[in-house]
This record gives sequence, structure tokens and C-alpha cells, in this order.
Amino acid sequence: MKYDFLGKLGIKEENSGAFCGDWLEATGKILEVKTPIDGTVIAKVKQASSKDYEKVMAKAVAGFKEWRMIPAPKRGEVVRQIGHEFRKFKDELSTLVTLEMGKILVEGEGEVQEMIDMADFAVGQSRMLYGLTLQSERPLHRMMEQWHPLGVVGIITAFNFPVAVWSWNTFLALVCGDATIWKPASKTPLTGIACMNITRNVLKANNCPDGIVSLVVGSGSEVGELMVSDKRIPLVSATGSTPMGKKLAEKVSARLGRTILELGGNNGIIVTPSADIKMVIPSILFGAVGTAGQRCTTTRRIIVHESIEEHLIDKLVNAYKQVRIGNPLDEGTLMGPLVAEYAVEDMTAALERIKKEGGEILYGGEKLGGNDYPGGCYVTPCIVRAKNEWEIVQEETFAPILYIIKYKEIDEAIALHNGVPQGLSSAIFSNNLREVEQFLSPAGSDCGIANANIGTSGAEIGGAFGGEKDTGGGRESGSDAWKAYMRRQTNTINWSTELPLAQGIKFGDSAEPSRESNRGGSARVTNHCV
Repeated sequence: MKYDFLGKLGIKEENSGAFCGDWLEATGKILEVKTPIDGTVIAKVKQASSKDYEKVMAKAVAGFKEWRMIPAPKRGEVVRQIGHEFRKFKDELSTLVTLEMGKILVEGEGEVQEMIDMADFAVGQSRMLYGLTLQSERPLHRMMEQWHPLGVVGIITAFNFPVAVWSWNTFLALVCGDATIWKPASKTPLTGIACMNITRNVLKANNCPDGIVSLVVGSGSEVGELMVSDKRIPLVSATGSTPMGKKLAEKVSARLGRTILELGGNNGIIVTPSADIKMVIPSILFGAVGTAGQRCTTTRRIIVHESIEEHLIDKLVNAYKQVRIGNPLDEGTLMGPLVAEYAVEDMTAALERIKKEGGEILYGGEKLGGNDYPGGCYVTPCIVRAKNEWEIVQEETFAPILYIIKYKEIDEAIALHNGVPQGLSSAIFSNNLREVEQFLSPAGSDCGIANANIGTSGAEIGGAFGGEKDTGGGRESGSDAWKAYMRRQTNTINWSTELPLAQGIKFGDSAEPSRESNRGGSARVTNHCV
């Protein structure tokens, strides 16, 4: 193979796309996986067919029935070992992330580190799946609330974070007692295969049930449709575009299933007159240019006070000119390629629409070619003067296009910020405490993530990740996101010898006055309070 390190991850020239504790002989079509770095083929994957999916799913269901009965701290210990195993392969997996989807190597390393950190978080969570003791209105009764494993969790991930989002879902699902079945993006299946190989080592060593961590590589029209429609999957966690999420949600809800949706973002930063520009510029640069503008938390709109608009533009253009574009595996590269040629075409089409709507391109937006930029996926990041109400600005273009929008008053800035269909991540740069507090108040940002004096990108795993409106309302990773992977159960235990009803209802024998309980000491419950 061209890339020797792939052997350490168990990647072959041709790989199976069906895993359920062991690799199956997949029977679907061959998928060639190409790197956006130069367009060459990395390896091939034999995709899972509908028959393969059924074999994997049957194993997952059977595995769940065993796994759910293992104590949560024991499940957490397995996840701890999985995280430790990923530490051993961090360099190789980080390089594969970069090779397969094009983000620069330091971002690939950060993504794999996020997986490792997520394992640590889930281990702690395995001892904190707390229920409640509730106060019963009936005498000599105890009420409590507990959480049980949900079932097989379907995970559908996007190309831009090919391993981290899987870990958010899988590690929490595992400690909650669930099994998982993962459909990675067709652009990035090799990272999924590598994750299965690494995880398999730990699962086998601990004699874990087959099927609790599964994988199916296949098209959305075949494998994806099967997952979405499968009643054996009570929860589908999906990351992708808003149109995709709407179609998926409709089909899952039709069978009364649950979803965790992480969809589009149109993230804005408000820059006020009191902002520290030395902090603003690098924050915008990383947020807008990082991952070549292909993060769901990418900074796409700058809402800047009119008094500092030109000064900010000058600083940004100067910073953009210093962005080194090239091979993301090379040290010093700040922006690699877009994921595929179609992404370049989408960016080009968006810029044409911007020009028609009256936008002014202040910098960038060119397609790069030649020997230094092979493969046809390289562009220069773009800065555009625009208006918030334009149709193209209202949409999420998954490319490094940054819109500059000016405002006069803070109320107007917040209205502009919220005036898009999406609601994922947001930020304000201000040293004015009142402006910051207003932005973080109920009358401020309508996003799931709202920051002050840091950018929109680079969320920590400790906080629940997700957004509102067209972003889908889902929450993954930290906080109490574990609850989405479990089913809540309310229990009432009657330890008396009577059968009082709630709400004072009297029915049949229950209408008689309660006698003194033979286990409740001298307490006597009279007719009116039963």
C-alpha cells in the first residue's frame, strides 16, 4: 500500500464494510476511498448489503440483551480500556483522519484526543447514572425514578468529524448499557474501520458480547434507509445537513422512534466597539478557516459595529493573506482542501449567487490548481460584505465563506444574529458587561452554544453539544446528555397492607377508612386523606 502506517490500523487494500464483533464477508458494491489531498485512492471498501445489515443488526440486538445486564461501572471499565487503546494509535488514526477528509494534521490530532477525553468522561459517567427518590402522596409508599438501557442506538455521522462524533455517542451509549450500530459517511469509511479494529481488541479481551459495537458502510439509500426505518433501533443519532435531518426525523418519528439531530449551523460573532481586536482576529480566523470552513460550528457571519467595520476588515484581509494553504499533512499548513470537488462546485455556485445579490467579495474565493494543489479541491478562503437577509446568507454553505454584516445598536446586532433558521453556536466579543449579559440572557442568542470573548468553534466535551431551530435540538457529549440514551422509569413500592389510590380517588373497597397499618407504627390514615 502507498501509506505504510495504515497496516497498523488494520486497513488493507480492500476492506469489509460490515462488522459486529468480527468482520463479515460484505457482499455490497466496491467503494473507492480517495484522499482530497491529491485525489488518489487510499483503499477500497466492500460495502454492506441489505443482507449484511440484517446479520449485523441481529448480532447487535442479541448483544444488547447481554450487555444491559452488566453493571454500569463494569461497562465503564471497558470504555476506559477502549480510550487507553486509542491512545496507543493516536498518531496513526490522526494521520488517517487528515488523509481521508483533508483537515490539517493538528486538527486530526485534536479530534482523536477528543475521542480519548470522551472515553474518560464516559467512565466517570458510568457511576453517575442517577435516579431520584420522589415523595409519594400515599402513606407507606415509596416512589423512585430510575434509568434503564434503551436498546440498539443507530449512529449516522458526517465526513467532517469522522471519529469524534462516533465516540460522543458510542462511549455514552455503552456505559448506559446500549449497543451501537454505526454508519459512517461514504467519504470517510476507513476511519470507521480503523476504530472497529482498535475497539475490537478491548472487547475481545473482556469477553464482551458480539454486536455491542457494530459498523455498516453503505449508501444512505440502502443502509441508511434500513437504519432509519428499523423498529429495533429506538434511537437514531444523526449528524448532517438540515434537509437530511428533516427527512430522517420524519421517518423515525413515523415509527415513534427517537432522534438526536446535529444539523446545520450558520454561526455568527458579534464584534462590539469595546472588543479586544487582538483576540477577535485569531478567533475569527480559526473559526472561519479551520477545517476549511467545514465544521458545523464554523464562523460564517461577522456582525460588526459600523464604527469599527473597516478596521476589522483590514485586519481580517491581512490575516487571510497569511493563511498557508496546501497539503494538510505538512507542518505549517493552516488550511487543507475541501473534502471533494463537489464541495468546490458548491462554493463557486454560492459566490455567483452572492455577486447577483449585490455582495462585495473583499478577499479570496478562487479555486487553486497546478502541481502545488493537485486533486481539484483547494480554494482560497473568502471574505464577503453582505446583508443578513439575503437568501444565500440565510443558508449554510459548507465552505470557507465569511460574511461581514454591520450594525448600529446592540439590539439590532442580536436581532441580526438570531435572524437565520439555524441555531447552533454563537459568540460576542465585548468588554461591556451589559452587552455580554444581554447576549447570554433569554433575550440574547437563540443558539445551543453561546460564548463571550471566545469564538464559535472548538466546543469542550464537558458541555452538551447541539443547537436549536434548524440545527435540530439534539444534544450529545457532556452534561446530562446520557439521558437521551436511556429510558426513564417511575417506580412505586407499596410497603403497607392497604391499597390507597392517588388523587383521593375512592373506588370499591378503597372507599373504606384505612385501618392502622401493621407495619407503620401508630400512624392511622383516615378516609379523607387516602
